[in-house]
Amino acid sequence: MTKRTNTQSPAPHAADSHDLIRVHGARENNLKDVSIEIPKRRLTVFTGVSGSGKSSLVFNTIAAESQRLINETYSSFVQGFMPTLARPEVDVLDGLTTVITVDQQRMGADPRSTVGTATDANAMLRILFSRLGKPHIGPPSAYSFNTASVRASGGITVERGSAKTKTVKATYNRTGGMCTHCEGRGKVSDIDLTQLYDDSKSIAEGAFTIPGWKSDNVWTVGIYAESGFLDPNKPIRRFTKKEMQDFLYREPTKVKVNGVNLTYEGLIPKIQKSFLSKDKEAMQPHIRAFVERAVTFTTCPECDGTRLSEGARSSKIKQISIADACAMEIRDLAEWIRGLEEPSVAPLLAALQRTLDSFVEIGLGYLALDRPAGTLSGGEAQRVKMIRHLGSSLTDVTYVFDEPTIGLHSHDIQRMNDLLLRLRDKGNTVLVVEHKPEAIAIADHVVDLGPGAGTGGGTVCFEGTVEGLRAGGTVTGRHLDDRATLKETVRKPTGALEIRGASANNLRDVDIDIPLGVLTVVTGVAGSGKSSLLHGSLPKQSVAADTGVVSIDQSPIRGSRRSNPATYTGLLDPIRKAFAKVNGVKPALFSANSEGACPTCNGAGVIYTDLAMMAGVATPCEDCEGKRFQASVLEYHLGGRDISEVLAMSVTEAEEFFGSGDAHTPAAHKILQRLADVGLGYLSLGQPLTTLSGGERQRLKLATHMSEKGGVYVLDEPTTGLHLADVEQLLGLLDRLVDAGKSVIVIEHHQAVMAHADWIIDLGPGAGHDGGRIVFEGTPADLVADRSTLTGEHLADYVGA
Repeated sequence: MTKRTNTQSPAPHAADSHDLIRVHGARENNLKDVSIEIPKRRLTVFTGVSGSGKSSLVFNTIAAESQRLINETYSSFVQGFMPTLARPEVDVLDGLTTVITVDQQRMGADPRSTVGTATDANAMLRILFSRLGKPHIGPPSAYSFNTASVRASGGITVERGSAKTKTVKATYNRTGGMCTHCEGRGKVSDIDLTQLYDDSKSIAEGAFTIPGWKSDNVWTVGIYAESGFLDPNKPIRRFTKKEMQDFLYREPTKVKVNGVNLTYEGLIPKIQKSFLSKDKEAMQPHIRAFVERAVTFTTCPECDGTRLSEGARSSKIKQISIADACAMEIRDLAEWIRGLEEPSVAPLLAALQRTLDSFVEIGLGYLALDRPAGTLSGGEAQRVKMIRHLGSSLTDVTYVFDEPTIGLHSHDIQRMNDLLLRLRDKGNTVLVVEHKPEAIAIADHVVDLGPGAGTGGGTVCFEGTVEGLRAGGTVTGRHLDDRATLKETVRKPTGALEIRGASANNLRDVDIDIPLGVLTVVTGVAGSGKSSLLHGSLPKQSVAADTGVVSIDQSPIRGSRRSNPATYTGLLDPIRKAFAKVNGVKPALFSANSEGACPTCNGAGVIYTDLAMMAGVATPCEDCEGKRFQASVLEYHLGGRDISEVLAMSVTEAEEFFGSGDAHTPAAHKILQRLADVGLGYLSLGQPLTTLSGGERQRLKLATHMSEKGGVYVLDEPTTGLHLADVEQLLGLLDRLVDAGKSVIVIEHHQAVMAHADWIIDLGPGAGHDGGRIVFEGTPADLVADRSTLTGEHLADYVGA
């Protein structure tokens, strides 16, 4: 009897039918009932102009809901320690998998955070040295600059049984690697007392010049005036030696001021705790300016900036200490680790080797493990976060990336593309928000949002393949193959800004004359020394104009949900004054953070209800109906509008409103013109900063700095977060600045900006110790004709030369 075989293919398994992520009715931020289906285990790119709703869909809807559902699998006790997430505004989200988000948020603002501590590399190195270092100085903590040495001894009471107690002598000893002089920071600070107070005045006369220290503030000025240790009516320069000691250095002491128990502390330790213990980049601009004036940071003389104690530096493996290892470029450190052969720590060496090789593979081999995390650019920080995912054995997860090509030279974008494709080929779903044509080109599926930004966006304009996008007629499709052309004639310089002997970071004694009165682009591969040249070596005063240099870097805008474009740009001040003048009342009434605030919601416009481990609920305030102001304040009008109606206007509407008629306010109109110039005409004046995209925040910052009087503008990758269609508008803005007599210097990788430049300075040829040299300077046409550098080759391909 012959055995029958079934030649029919088996019916598809039910589990295989879940191959789509379905989104229906998404309304987060400006999304307008968006419904899409995203294929799993494919690479999907989300495109659209800045502010069209890409991040709202990918991060605030898909990624946020996945994270919220994962958090719900933990017990309520554990959830109490986790951030509480609200369910996104969406009707149906189906087919979600675990989401791993790799965004552009800067890495830890803590000054103790380094590339090594932010990844696992430093922890593994500490274990390695604790096992193989000679002489042996202790456990891994002995090599940590974040761990101080502690010694203690004394009697402890031990209870045994119901009535037996015994006092036992005990000692405790923990060996840490922290340098005691700088407390593991690598730098020591010296405070300029003349920036803290005017010693010709008394405390009562307002001697303090510290931001926020007002005479009516009991916590700052009041405690010094009423403590009893000082005479508040005596000029500070006439203080006795004891008074000066108490004033500047007294240890924390309990005092009673106006019946309130407070702690008095000397001015120097108080300033150190208030300002120096925080990351400078996280401070408000006026506070940061004060710290830069008042405090000078110098390399610690005891540890020479390594942050480590003498004991930690003395322990070595093959003549290399842990400080030497962390100071090496990661690619060199990887080679050194490869040369260590010790069977007893073989698994550790293999894991460390994989981590370091991942750095090199992702194009960050030029970094060192002791590089402060706060100094990384947005693109570098994003790639550092990718390290832990490259060798992961996880599959069928969703990776979400926010413009992974930011800060990458055209030469490096292909490498990033390969990494994204490799993640996809392991069976993962990869969602990428992107503007670069080279990154869009590798997509399996494209979702184009728009057609405009803000209220003009939030709809899906196209869904399909890259070829379909090109033929689709959307804004992205039309601009996908745009190529800027080289200028036929370039502007002539009006002078030069001299940099001599620049040696910051990896620069090799660079001498360069940067032309003034033209648009200059500084380019080169990531890590070649561009930022070191301009931010680290450029003189603060321009030789052409005594108004100096205005530097606009990539540091993020920080703001609470109360912050909005009107408050950030200073626009609200002239608006409040105009309302106050017309109505004959105080300007403070027209601030939702001051006297005019609705008393029920304190000017927030919503009432927040805390639900412990569940997401808090925000409901519009019933008294002010979300308008944030008291009803009496809304009775005052300017040009027929109340303050809440003005804050609800778009920049374009407000520009027309304050430009003429009864509401004519030149100071406000000037700020609104700058916002419109950078392409933010669609933003509402009162829109919370927390709802703005990365590109919108960058341009908001640019508009704010344009008000500063400077002869030279230094911009750090202003095309970050900009759609192809917006780059043309940015080029027009740069041209207007130059035609107005300014000198504009731009650090940039975008080839449209390079082609539009009058002068190009190319650094390289490589990154880290392979860079730091000027490999070309001249016009874009000369660079294309020369083709002697990586930038020249890619620019020639771009313009079709």
